[in-house]
Amino acid sequence: MASNIAEVDAEGKKRDLQELLGKVETEISELPTSADAAIEKATEYFDHLMALLQDRKEEVVREIGSRRQEVGKCLEEQKEAIEFELAGLTRGSGSEGQARQRVEELLTTPARPSHVVFSEGTAVAEFREAVAKAGRVQVTGKVDASKCSVEVKPGVLKFSNVTLLTTADSEGRPCVVAEDDVKVILTDSFGRAVQTNLQKSKGLWEISYTPELTGNHRLEVTVKGQPVAGSPYDVRVQASRSPVLTIRGEIGSHPVDVAMGKDGNIAVLKNGKKRVRIFDVKTGQSLRWFTVDGEDPFGIDIDSDGQYIVTCRNISDTGKQAILVYSPEGELAKTLKPDCLQNPRGVAVLKDGRMVVADDTQQSCLLLQPDGSLIREIGKGQLQGPWFIAVDESRGLLSVTDCDGHKVCVFDLEGNLKVKFGKWGRNEGELYHPSGVTFDPAGNIIVASWGSNRLQVFKPDGTYLRNVAIVKEADPRGIALTHDGHIAVASWFGYCVELYGYK
Repeated sequence: MASNIAEVDAEGKKRDLQELLGKVETEISELPTSADAAIEKATEYFDHLMALLQDRKEEVVREIGSRRQEVGKCLEEQKEAIEFELAGLTRGSGSEGQARQRVEELLTTPARPSHVVFSEGTAVAEFREAVAKAGRVQVTGKVDASKCSVEVKPGVLKFSNVTLLTTADSEGRPCVVAEDDVKVILTDSFGRAVQTNLQKSKGLWEISYTPELTGNHRLEVTVKGQPVAGSPYDVRVQASRSPVLTIRGEIGSHPVDVAMGKDGNIAVLKNGKKRVRIFDVKTGQSLRWFTVDGEDPFGIDIDSDGQYIVTCRNISDTGKQAILVYSPEGELAKTLKPDCLQNPRGVAVLKDGRMVVADDTQQSCLLLQPDGSLIREIGKGQLQGPWFIAVDESRGLLSVTDCDGHKVCVFDLEGNLKVKFGKWGRNEGELYHPSGVTFDPAGNIIVASWGSNRLQVFKPDGTYLRNVAIVKEADPRGIALTHDGHIAVASWFGYCVELYGYK
C-alpha cells in the first residue's frame, strides 16, 4: 500500500516537473523575440532623441545666421551715418548747430550689440547625467494583469497617500515589470485628474497621490495595457482627522505601546497577550511576533542595533519589574533588574544605548546606562504619575507625560526642567490623563490623552498648536511618529493601532 502511494506521489511530481519544463522551454523560445523587440524599441527611442538634437542644432545654427544678419545690418547703418557726418564736417556744409546736434546724437547713442555668441543652456556635464539615465534595460517576467493586485486604503485630504500595486505572473508569483508598462489614472469625485507618482519599493509599486477633495475617487490601474484585477477601484478620501489605516487583525487584547524600527516597520506591544508583533506600517500586514517573558509589559522602544527594549511593571508587589532586551529576531538577550527600578512604565532609548525609564512608584524618570545602572534621577518632586517618554537627542531633551498630574514636562538630559504645560480638561489645548508622547522633527510635542481621546500638538515652549484628531477607538496609549509622516496610536480598548495623517 505504501509503495502504491509513493508511486502515485512520484507520478504527480513527474507531471508537475514536465509542466514546468514546458513553461521554461516556451520562455526560452520567446526570449529572442522579446530581446529583438527591446532592441527595436531602444533603437527607435535613441533615434528619436538624436533626431531631436539634430533638429535643435539646425535651429540654433539658423538663429545664429539670422542674428548675424540683423547685427550686421545695424552696424552698417551706424557706419553709414558716421561716414555721412564726417563727410559733412569735411565739406563744412549745413548749419553748424544742426551738424553739432547730429554728431552729439551719434556719440551718445547707446552701444549696439556687435557680437553673436552661443551659450550651452544646459551644460554638457548636466546633459551627460541626463543621457546616462535615458533608457533602462530590465529583465521582466511574463506578467498577467489578472493576477496583479492593488491594496486600496482610504485616502486623507491634502496628505500624501500611498496605494500598493503587486505585479504577478500567471501563477500568481511576484513578477518584475518595467515602469512604462504600468499606467495609473486617478480622478476625483468630479472626474478631474489627480496627479499620481509611481515608484518601486521593496518589490512593490507605490502609487502616491495628494487629494484636494474628500469623497469617492476612481483609481484605474493597467499593466501592459490590461486592467489589473478589480480595476477601477473606489478610493474614499476622508478628512485629515480620520484614521488612514487601522491595524486590527492579530493584535489581540490591549495594545499598550508602539515603536518604529529603522526598517520603517512598527512594533506593537500587547499587554493582554504579552507579545510584541511587528507590522508593515503601510499595509498593516503582520510580519512576525515574539512572546514577552515578563509580567504586565507596558513600554517598548527599539535601539540603534534593532533590539527591542520592553519594560514590565511590578504588579501587586510581586517584584517582577524588569527591563527586557530582545534581539532583532525576538530572542531574549538580557534581563535588567536594577535596584533603582520599582515600577517602570514608558521607555526611550538613546543612540549610545542609554535608556530613560518612567517609574510611577518613584514619581520620576531614571536615566540608565545600557547595563541598567543608574546615572541620575530626573523629575523627582515634579511628577505625580509619569507614563510615557520621548527623547529628542538633537536638542538634548526628553518629554514625559504626567498622567495623574494632567501635564507634560520637558527636561534636558541633565535633569533640568525646561518646560511644563497642561491644564486639566477635555477641550482643545487641555490634557485629561495624558498618555503617549513623541516629538516631531521641528521639536513640537505630540500628546495623546486617554481621558479625552484627543491627539494634540504643542509647540516646543508648550503653547497649544492644534488638534490632530479625536482618536476613533477608545483609550489611546503609546504613540509613535512613522517615517512617512503618520502618527501611530495604540488603542487599549479598541484592540487596534490607528494611523493618523500628520503634517
